[in-house]
Amino acid sequence: MTDAEYVNIWMRPERPARGPKPAYSRDRIAEAAVRIADAEGLEAATMRRIAAEIGAGAMSLYRYVPSRDDLIMIVADRLQGEIDVEGMPSGDWRSDLTRYALELRAMWHRHPWIATVNRALNSYGPNQVRLIERVMGALDPYLSIDENLGLMAILSGYVEGSARAEVSAAEELRRSGLSEQEWLARSTPRVRQLAESGEYPIFTKIVTEARQHELSRDDRFRYGLERVLDCVAAALPSDAQSRRVW
Repeated sequence: MTDAEYVNIWMRPERPARGPKPAYSRDRIAEAAVRIADAEGLEAATMRRIAAEIGAGAMSLYRYVPSRDDLIMIVADRLQGEIDVEGMPSGDWRSDLTRYALELRAMWHRHPWIATVNRALNSYGPNQVRLIERVMGALDPYLSIDENLGLMAILSGYVEGSARAEVSAAEELRRSGLSEQEWLARSTPRVRQLAESGEYPIFTKIVTEARQHELSRDDRFRYGLERVLDCVAAALPSDAQSRRVW
């Protein structure tokens, strides 16, 4: 398909202006795809498999979702729709961004296969645009749009990077058949060897002085999130910096 022929999925009418109501919908297709991906992984969510899930003919679904790329777009947008941003912006930017971060992380944990989507480019689906309006609206009164974009990239990068590491670690443990404590125990001899060599002072500090490993995974995430929000606060005018949620 050439650039001249391409039409963004969200610009394609889902139903004709006239005629009977369509038997299916993008929402229903996306819902079925998410359900399959949760159970079997994203690769299992083929059009044939989705069609069987909802009792349709596979070819008939291409009228609603013309390509695999389009399917990924509507699935990604559906996941973004799970992030609760109702009532944002509330006037308390730190509360709003904290809530958004926790919601985004929770969505990753519900659907860890999202790590395989690898969509860096925006498709501007309705849920994504809603998130942009609600979440970026929290900082809009205080910053230029460019500064807002930069700070949101830092926040989203922290949340998604943390969530990706968490779900990847959980998958590695699942494949290994080991508990987290058993995995750490396996690493102990190598850690001890490195620390006792005297050649790696920073690594040695990490294993002998750092206390983050004593925190739960949730508390470690919150600790890092607070540091990120402190960075956001430092970029805001003084009258906005005091709006902190503890």
